Amino acid sequence: MPGSPASDLRGTDPDRVRAALRDADPLPGGRGFAGLLADPPDREGPVLVRDALGRQPLFAEAAALDPESDRRPTEPGAWAFDRADLDDPEPVPAGSVASAAGTERVWRLPDADPTADRDAALAAVDDAVSAALDDLDAARSADGAESGGDLAVAFSGGVDSGLVAAAVPEASCYVAGFEGSHDVAAARDAAAAMGRDLRVVEVTHDDLTRAVRAVAAATGRRNPMDVAIAVPLFLTAEAAAADGVDRLAVGQGADELFGGYSKVVDPAEDPRVEADTVRGARTETVRTLPAQLERDVLALRAAGVEPATPLLDDRVVAAALALPDDLLVDGEERKVALRRVAAERVPASVHAADKKAVQYGTYVSRELDRLARQAGFKRRLDDHVGKYVESLCADEKPAGEGRN
Repeated sequence: MPGSPASDLRGTDPDRVRAALRDADPLPGGRGFAGLLADPPDREGPVLVRDALGRQPLFAEAAALDPESDRRPTEPGAWAFDRADLDDPEPVPAGSVASAAGTERVWRLPDADPTADRDAALAAVDDAVSAALDDLDAARSADGAESGGDLAVAFSGGVDSGLVAAAVPEASCYVAGFEGSHDVAAARDAAAAMGRDLRVVEVTHDDLTRAVRAVAAATGRRNPMDVAIAVPLFLTAEAAAADGVDRLAVGQGADELFGGYSKVVDPAEDPRVEADTVRGARTETVRTLPAQLERDVLALRAAGVEPATPLLDDRVVAAALALPDDLLVDGEERKVALRRVAAERVPASVHAADKKAVQYGTYVSRELDRLARQAGFKRRLDDHVGKYVESLCADEKPAGEGRN
């Protein structure tokens, strides 16, 4: 239950959060934090806290976040890690402290000049990634305690999941997708190149419709894009959980931090971004992480696993944010620095692999469209897939429905 003593803070220990609050340090170490801090420095009474990248979801009743309300967001029952525990959940904004006095943004990611020395920038990424990947062996759960459970890897055959898998050679690898999909084929090729066993979760239409309902209920989101991204994660995690896995290592954050999106290649000519520089476009993608991670973490937890996100470690974030343009994008090559680091750890076919967006690489978007049309939601209709998703979830009433 929200507010119970054992679950007041997730992600790190209270002393580290107190220091981060006292120093306004957005990257104090670890992989994010959220929850109730009972004795914050220089503030009266308890506060809710959520790290600058929103790596741990945190919600409060919408009315309790209103400073004019008689209800405090920190009181028992007014906040939760799971939105389903609340009547009208509102995400606590990333980088914020929430209390009876209102919500204050206290942590912002650093906007420093890029590292001028290219070799030094690459070395910093190498050191940070190595340290973060080494920590996967510590088998620590979200609240910092020893989990003692099994770890698996969500494996799509790209450089991100390849790096993660290489760090834990005994961990099982899982991929979900429809038969013949890009991600399943790429994962099989990469697993063969790395000498790894791979569990393929072949998705069926029944799996898809069931997972859509589960994801919508867990995340409160019913728009086709969010659903199609979260469904493969959910099905991968569900299969791993059924095999006794309780932690799933994922490559989340790498595309945003290291320049993995096509829109960062030539931002001045790309209408999808406002920035006209590579670093500026990368910053825009990083700012999308809190909303994305809320969706992904909730979907993974609903499937029965806790995510492990080494590429979102504070050390990796700091090193990535300091990269110059040409270590993000070089010509048509994206994620340049991460690929250079991966070159020493995974086969060439893996560190050079291009990856499709998960909703397309798994055929989930394609098959959702097919099912929508079969159900009578024709493409000539506005948002025909969205209407189909709504029909699938007609009997579901997720908390905060319509807020996302």
